[in-house]
Amino acid sequence: MSVFKDLSSLDLAALVASRVCHDIISPVGAITNGLEVLDEEGNEDMADFAMDLIRKSARQASAKLQFARLAFGAAGSAGAEIDLGDAQEVATGYMSNEKANLEWGLPRLLMPKNQVKLILNLLLLMNQCVPRGGTISISMAGDAQAPDFLLKAEGTNARIPQVVSEILSGQEPERIDAHTVQPIYAVLLAEEAGLNIGLSKDGDAVICKANTHVSASV
Repeated sequence: MSVFKDLSSLDLAALVASRVCHDIISPVGAITNGLEVLDEEGNEDMADFAMDLIRKSARQASAKLQFARLAFGAAGSAGAEIDLGDAQEVATGYMSNEKANLEWGLPRLLMPKNQVKLILNLLLLMNQCVPRGGTISISMAGDAQAPDFLLKAEGTNARIPQVVSEILSGQEPERIDAHTVQPIYAVLLAEEAGLNIGLSKDGDAVICKANTHVSASV
């Protein structure tokens, strides 16, 4: 049992909500700015720019919300299953606004919701490992009963953020806040799903494994 089990459900919910709001506030703010430009009289030259900004930001906000609904939300009742095709759709939408490209290699089948939520949360962690962009690939061996997930992030200066490495290895960070709650949530999801997470550096790539037998993160 991880040290994060001591985190109350109320605190966890509040921190996850803060994380989601942090992701959404930027595109929503951009929509507001675009509307303010449209409201200004005599600023017709900026109207097209403002509308483009509003459209782009609205799509981004929608993609982030749809992703958060599946990655962090209830996604059905206890014991529910999620279609990996739905997970691919929201992951593709989310990553369309990021620097890294996504290569989704998972089959379309129903899987326990916590396993699917874990994959989406691991995608967020891998995205942090390639801050300058690159490619993130996701694949799976085995079957729905005994999955063996593999995520690989390749890019310039690929690295494992220290706080992510520490949290995935079971260490409690100095501060638990909206910035550190996501990897904590991933650890808790893995425990609920009966999977272990391993994270390692391999040349210009970061490798993440999630299965029932992987060793501790390094």
